[in-house]
Amino acid sequence: MKISKTIISLKTTIQQWRADGLCIGFVPTMGHLHAGHIELVRQAKAHCDKVVVSIFVNPLQFNQASDLESYPKTLDDDEQKLIDVQTDALFLPDVQMMYPQGEGVTSKVCVPQISCELEGEHRPGHFDGVSTVVTKLFNLVQPQLAFFGEKDYQQLLLVKKMVDDLNIPVEIRAVPTHRESDGLAMSSRNSRLSEAQRLKAPRLYRALQVVAEQLKQGAVSLAEVERQAIDRLQSDGFEVEYISVRDRKNLAAADNQLENRLVLAAARLGDVRLIDNLVID
Repeated sequence: MKISKTIISLKTTIQQWRADGLCIGFVPTMGHLHAGHIELVRQAKAHCDKVVVSIFVNPLQFNQASDLESYPKTLDDDEQKLIDVQTDALFLPDVQMMYPQGEGVTSKVCVPQISCELEGEHRPGHFDGVSTVVTKLFNLVQPQLAFFGEKDYQQLLLVKKMVDDLNIPVEIRAVPTHRESDGLAMSSRNSRLSEAQRLKAPRLYRALQVVAEQLKQGAVSLAEVERQAIDRLQSDGFEVEYISVRDRKNLAAADNQLENRLVLAAARLGDVRLIDNLVID
């Protein structure tokens, strides 16, 4: 596995692959890799000649300094996992490389509408950080295909819209959410859960399953179904930010006649924030 810690090193590798006519796949990550990340790499390997993974904990997408500081960093372990799955290249930029003029004065990419609700409402500025860093990484890696997990469903739609709006020549491939045996969506933040919290965390996914079951059985009021799910989780000790049924094509508000719905949720257990979603139709 080629490890690039400079833009020049990365570009040298990419230029050679492109000159050879190879298809390049890309998996952007923030490290602390789990089986869900590795599945993204496997999918990229299955569809591309060469695969680049990046690890960069992007400060622009964190709303709280404490969350950024506590984000797990396990680079040695991450490198070994990527070697084991035969990743071709690992790009390891630092903050100075990505934002040489400083984070506060760098140009930003903003994707309107979709960046302002749900996650965007509860994490102001988060998606501007995501869209900015993904654009920069696309420009550096120049992949033909990029792979994103469906667990971060709003992020997935945001990146797809950004690529379409800005005519970025990258095809976005979605990979289904990877789950633990008890249903908990895999996340780098799960390692911060206490033992008791970890036992409780799968109830978030179960709440989404109950919402889906109620709507399939003909529940009339979406608002009531959402409220009941929130009440159940809060009685279990979750601090719920939202549970919302939306159109899965664009996250527009749903109604009970709409097809292609999904339900999305965000909730905290202690200081660990969990997100998840489930397709209903």
